Amino acid sequence: MYPLLFRAVLSRFDPEFAHHAGMAVIRVLGAPPFSWATRALTKPDPSLRVDALGLTFPSPFGVAAGFDKNAVGVRGLAALGFGHVEVGTLTAIPQEGNPRPRLFRLVADRAVINRMGFNNRGAHAAARRLAKLRRGAPDTVIGVNIGKSRVVDVENATADYVASATALAPLADYLAVNVSSPNTPGLRGLQAVETLAPLLRAVREASGTTPLLVKIAPDLSDDEIVAIAQLAVAEGLAGIIAHNTTVSREGLITDASIVDAAGAGGLSGAPLKQRSLEVLRLVRGAVPAEFCVIAVGGVETPSDVQERLDAGATLVQGYTAFLYRGPLWGREINRGLVRR
Repeated sequence: MYPLLFRAVLSRFDPEFAHHAGMAVIRVLGAPPFSWATRALTKPDPSLRVDALGLTFPSPFGVAAGFDKNAVGVRGLAALGFGHVEVGTLTAIPQEGNPRPRLFRLVADRAVINRMGFNNRGAHAAARRLAKLRRGAPDTVIGVNIGKSRVVDVENATADYVASATALAPLADYLAVNVSSPNTPGLRGLQAVETLAPLLRAVREASGTTPLLVKIAPDLSDDEIVAIAQLAVAEGLAGIIAHNTTVSREGLITDASIVDAAGAGGLSGAPLKQRSLEVLRLVRGAVPAEFCVIAVGGVETPSDVQERLDAGATLVQGYTAFLYRGPLWGREINRGLVRR
């Protein structure tokens, strides 16, 4: 029924409003007694368990950062069958993000353009919610994605990331450093190896024993991707998340006027599938077998997830297709993986 609901109702609403409405439902599904019934329908098969980062993931398929920016829907998303939830992106200083509208559907491409700008209530507010989650849902695997506060100059970015890491690492199963969003001015410049190395070193020291990963952009050159992968290994990181949204608009079938009207921002969804696989293979070829590689981008079906696993991904994340597939998307992926 969900495709009909999407075409007839949800697609008529502003995408950001629809997301918040959907998140309200997800939060309800995470509370007893609704969570009991939801889990009975969606619990991943034990054969899907993955050991990575010193953790056991009930499924290799999880929710990418950006869907639950403030760690308010973790219980509901876990109840829906996702093997982990990466919350954020969170910044040390709370911020409103970019002006609305800032989220746009490209339905013909099953894609989304966003320029949210790390809208979130801040690392310390999230830390309080995560502390409660740790008491109430101790078995849920929660990653925490951190980024640079917009009001902080790029030259002071390291201290800003360290502040977030200090507050959040003790409550996270893993921490992800986001230097790849196109929606914060100057952020992607931090991916230069000479800039990234001291940043990752400082955040790793602040993170203590919490596994640290870095999230990269698909718009880097192949040589830059390999260099960052090698740097992550050399700096003692636990993994790489490949990858964030793209600024490219190549290959879209949506009417050009609609794309132009959406304007600047990161593109996610089905059009990223090919580049996602290319980046994954580059990263996997540059890191040891035990190094965790989380694949993101263009993932919609069980075969997409299996393709990423076959290409060397340790775990796989999705986000955009949730809008188009509906709340049972996680169950659909997990059941498809078992059949395959």
